[in-house]
Amino acid sequence: MYLVAIIDWYSRYIVSWELSQSLERSFVLRAMNKAFHKAKPTILNSDQGSHFTSSDYIRLLKKKEIAISMDGKGRATDNAITERFFRNLKWEKLYYHTYTTPKEVFKDVRAYIDEYNSTRPHQSLDYATPAEFYAHKMAQVG
Repeated sequence: MYLVAIIDWYSRYIVSWELSQSLERSFVLRAMNKAFHKAKPTILNSDQGSHFTSSDYIRLLKKKEIAISMDGKGRATDNAITERFFRNLKWEKLYYHTYTTPKEVFKDVRAYIDEYNSTRPHQSLDYATPAEFYAHKMAQVG
């Protein structure tokens, strides 16, 4: 299974995510479009994976007038917030279970993201949850 997560770095809020059994570009584009229904970022950062360097992805961001930022090759620290989220998801949830169906994986990923966004305080957010911090930011932006 493959997961893409669109994370607001300011609030750590998972704005959108998609899980797929294949590496087709469509699941990344679906996640992006779902995120754009909630907010429009000014900059979008990603690694240099094939999904994020594809013409479809670049065309979508240019159409939405979003600046494209990409990590340096082999530099996971450029995307530290996102990498930390994926590490926590794996070590706190996924690695301790044996899954037999994609539906089971989806259910656990959804539960983890819901908890991460809504009930898990972050020290970097002065112990607010990502959802609280994100809602406060969005109220200020209007």
